[in-house]
Amino acid sequence: MARDGTERSGGSGVLHIGCAGWSLPREHAGRFPAGGTHLSRYSACYPAVEINSSFYRPHRPSTYARWAESVPEGFRFAVKAPKVITHERRLVDAGEPLEGFLEEATQLGAKLGPLLVQLPPSLRFSAESAKEFFAELRSRFDGDVALEPRHATWFEPAAERLIARYRVARVAADPAVVPAAGEPGGWDGLVYYRMHGAPKVYYSTYSDDDLERLADSLKAAARSAVVWCIFDNTAEGAAIVNALDLLGRIAETS
Repeated sequence: MARDGTERSGGSGVLHIGCAGWSLPREHAGRFPAGGTHLSRYSACYPAVEINSSFYRPHRPSTYARWAESVPEGFRFAVKAPKVITHERRLVDAGEPLEGFLEEATQLGAKLGPLLVQLPPSLRFSAESAKEFFAELRSRFDGDVALEPRHATWFEPAAERLIARYRVARVAADPAVVPAAGEPGGWDGLVYYRMHGAPKVYYSTYSDDDLERLADSLKAAARSAVVWCIFDNTAEGAAIVNALDLLGRIAETS
């Protein structure tokens, strides 16, 4: 049974910018409305979020439905695939956990954005296992998918061609494990940036110049693709500030 996400290729000019999770550090609480849950307060200021907790544990379908009901109409969720699929089974024989994950995450309904598949750094590209996994995924889900590989073998032409064939976009990640990892790849209908913080991953904030360059790249990509940018430098709250700053910069020039 195919399941359908909500985003499709074609530039809409809409940029899905947000953070990995909706935790609101105390020192930044004044930037958000005072009442409601963290998610409802977060969604008043950002158009999107990436659910990372799904990587560590399943959530009830009713939980996803409740999250969807608590945010504005245009808000979107990206959802990270569970580690049992990517890190334990390493994309092999993953049909059963994939089915369970999709039963849960698709309860977001029209507010479901891309699925994020982040691979362990040790997982080399295998055409056989990649083809089997993405064919399995596409038999169940027709929405947008972003892949974040972290082994150099995934950035070779054969890997690029294979993931593009299954309409899978390759994440542009910072810091990049190889130069190509810092640029979007794979299927060109989706552009997905993940900003982890550099030089100190999960901690470092991005400079004004960094954010200005990023804003230019996102606006250019939005002419022809669905565009996401998620800040994962959440350890000391830098993501909250960087994402708001980026949204402001884009608003000023739109």
